[in-house]
Amino acid sequence: MRRNEFLKTMAALAAAGALPLSARAAANVKMMIPANPGGGWDTTGRALGKALQDAKAADSVTYDNKGGAAGALGLAQFVNGSKGDPNALMVMGAVMVGGIITGKPPVDLKAATPLARLTSEYNVYVLPANSPFKTMADVVAQLKKDPGSVKWGGGSRGSTEHIAAAMLAREVGVDPAKINYVAFRGGGEATAAILGGNVTVGGSGYSEFAEYIKTGKMRAIAVTSPSRLKGIDVPTLKEQGINVELGNWRGVYGAPGISAEQRKGLIDMVTRALKTKSWEEAMQKNDWTPAVLTGDAFSAFVDDEFAKLRATMAKAGMI
Repeated sequence: MRRNEFLKTMAALAAAGALPLSARAAANVKMMIPANPGGGWDTTGRALGKALQDAKAADSVTYDNKGGAAGALGLAQFVNGSKGDPNALMVMGAVMVGGIITGKPPVDLKAATPLARLTSEYNVYVLPANSPFKTMADVVAQLKKDPGSVKWGGGSRGSTEHIAAAMLAREVGVDPAKINYVAFRGGGEATAAILGGNVTVGGSGYSEFAEYIKTGKMRAIAVTSPSRLKGIDVPTLKEQGINVELGNWRGVYGAPGISAEQRKGLIDMVTRALKTKSWEEAMQKNDWTPAVLTGDAFSAFVDDEFAKLRATMAKAGMI
């Protein structure tokens, strides 16, 4: 084959996304983060973007933050604006699954392409440093006395912290429908509300509150893990007689309408990124637990999560 014919063939294959990964130029990735800056999805998306570049899988990564409705606004923008784009990625997770169950948005997650689960993280509940309450037992006592007086601050409706608060209420004999849950569009807003004493108790992934816990600006009173988190001296809800355990996983999706080969290429890119030093450092810094699951196995996991979360939320009186 002559050189010009070879180059034309390679160009056609590249345009169709059919080149093997090793033969493609590094991508210019567009990363949708369906939350405001400062939260877990934002941290995850930017850590993944850096790792993609460090792995030479991406020449550049641009980020688009679109918060609201447990990620449903960002999901809609991603689905409608990136059809067939083999370089588009979207961060998502358990929060989006819960939000779709409660909010029933017009654009469903099934419209996008599942690629990989990345991490798992348990929630921690915190009090403002100047709170009159000192322990989860204090919070529960007030909750039983006057459910509406306890403001639970966290992510959007249907988030894992919202679900856990409803489950906690049910376990201690309080009607979950009576909890006063204050939803925020992103981790930054929730953190500001907790530090300002505008909510009674806040919940989120440990990584979002770690620096404030360490400096004494927040008091950690419980985690939703089955056992105490490594290196973190915070009792579990189960230790405190409250039978609630709930994890918060995060993953990444591709655009609607991409080919099987393009999907495989994106999964390979992400897998390479997860082997970089910068991703390992992000895992350690944010106390994330590795939970890698790719392709069809991840797709089946998401379907199962929808079923399990729907059942849990119905039991807790949320739907």
